[in-house]
Amino acid sequence: MSEWFTRNRVIGLALAAFIAVIDQVVKWYVIGPLALRSQPNKKIDLLPFFDLTYTENRGISLGMLQATSMEMRWLLVGLTALIALVVLVWMMREKLLGDIIGLGLILGGAIGNIRDRWDLGYVIDYADFHIGTFRPFLVFNIADAAITIGVVIILARSLLLREKDETDTEEPSVERPVES
Repeated sequence: MSEWFTRNRVIGLALAAFIAVIDQVVKWYVIGPLALRSQPNKKIDLLPFFDLTYTENRGISLGMLQATSMEMRWLLVGLTALIALVVLVWMMREKLLGDIIGLGLILGGAIGNIRDRWDLGYVIDYADFHIGTFRPFLVFNIADAAITIGVVIILARSLLLREKDETDTEEPSVERPVES
């Protein structure tokens, strides 16, 4: 393999592709066979703490930067595509599999959501986790979950590796034999 396509990077690219495809397949299933988009209450109760609830997210994270016009839609497509490109370049520069896995999750999730916004003008969300009436998250999708998990992996690895690196730079105490 060439220098750019090491085993770890190929794994990261394959993970990104897998996340993007699974995200799109589940979204198709939610609006196709389950027909959640056309149901009056747009909800299917699966578990006491998890429902499928169809929503159209016209913003980005936490509903910020709402695309209320065609110009704003394409601006969000461009912005998220630029972020995805930065993540791709970052991933192709990394060598450690742990970092590449996190970046692959982020990239795959970004691609899944970019595809929605490109084709539909909004992102399809459907996963509704709740505890009674308390909802710790907004309605989300597989792409959102992958992005979140990827960010957590990158943050955790950077914090844990930095602490390890700082302890590695300290001089180890070496006992010297006492001369008699």
